[in-house]
Amino acid sequence: MSQVDYHGEFWFPVPPSQLWETIERFEDFESWWAWLADFRADGSGLVGGNVLRGTVIPPVPYRLRLNVRLRRCDRPGLIEAAVGGDLSGRAVLRLEAAGQGTRAAVAWSVEMRSAPLRIAARVAYPLMRWGHDRVVDMAVSGFRRRALPVPAVTELPAHEGAAARPGPEAAPSCGHSAGG
Repeated sequence: MSQVDYHGEFWFPVPPSQLWETIERFEDFESWWAWLADFRADGSGLVGGNVLRGTVIPPVPYRLRLNVRLRRCDRPGLIEAAVGGDLSGRAVLRLEAAGQGTRAAVAWSVEMRSAPLRIAARVAYPLMRWGHDRVVDMAVSGFRRRALPVPAVTELPAHEGAAARPGPEAAPSCGHSAGG
């Protein structure tokens, strides 16, 4: 119960190089995500050796202090990282061109290290997992809403009452599986 395994895939309406550059805008992270506080990076950019630090505040009564050490960064397609702080484990982000955008595949396996978190996981794991999943959902939707350009609008065939609607390239696809 003190481990979280996560796998998710998300589509973004920009090419991998643009998505990579957007992720490197560390100074904007706290404005994109209300659940993130005290964020800082030891260096600039997504480069091996850089450490990202911050506090995650999920919609449940606990906070997580995290540091993410970037182990391997192959621009614009791969980030491998070690997670430390209140959690311990590893994470991977893979970006690949998909249609008119990028498919981002993320995975992590982390274990709760702090005693209070381990105790909370024993008595309220479903609540903690719910909080984890809400932070993931908020991260992706906040990133799409604040960091990326507005998706292109495709016109429908002209007929009375037709309105512009987002094209299929704007439709997100996501899914995840969880263990623990």
